[in-house]
Amino acid sequence: MTMITLTRRQALRTLPILAAGVGATACGYALAGRGSFLPEYIRTLGIPIFGNTTAYQTIEQIFTQKVREEFQSSGRYTVVPSDQGTDGIVRGNIESISSQPVGLNDAQLASRYRFTVVVRVTFEDVKQQKILWENPALSFSDEYELASPGSAGLDASAFLGQERAAIDRMSTDFARSVVSAILEAF
Repeated sequence: MTMITLTRRQALRTLPILAAGVGATACGYALAGRGSFLPEYIRTLGIPIFGNTTAYQTIEQIFTQKVREEFQSSGRYTVVPSDQGTDGIVRGNIESISSQPVGLNDAQLASRYRFTVVVRVTFEDVKQQKILWENPALSFSDEYELASPGSAGLDASAFLGQERAAIDRMSTDFARSVVSAILEAF
């Protein structure tokens, strides 16, 4: 067996590296989206249809469905569209939707918009009868190209009627953010 001899200086140089390695393995580091800070007994989630205080009909159905699908995709929870017979309840209300032009085409017409959706979201532990997570004004924004730019003043309702693919993308991204925030307790 060969013995390695280190000088005091060499040992002091390697000590921080060794300590960092041990610290990284002991600190509970995990990949984002992989953990859950919810109590173990929460297995069935009720996600009733979100409320909607905006003038944009059916947007709450799309956002609710995407949140349900995102929780189901984790494989850890049974998701039901009710708040009865559940361990946890996710409630949401779409508070506002706004749009701002952020890009122009050659004719100086808006061709790219930033849409912002503000949603109030809570997660309740039914057994303990307490709110485990909430955000009274979760703001989600993204930019979208118009399929056919040409109107000088597109509003959110026109966008919502014409750009179903963008709404699906925005609601999917929103759902990922909400589920990640709830599961990781951010």
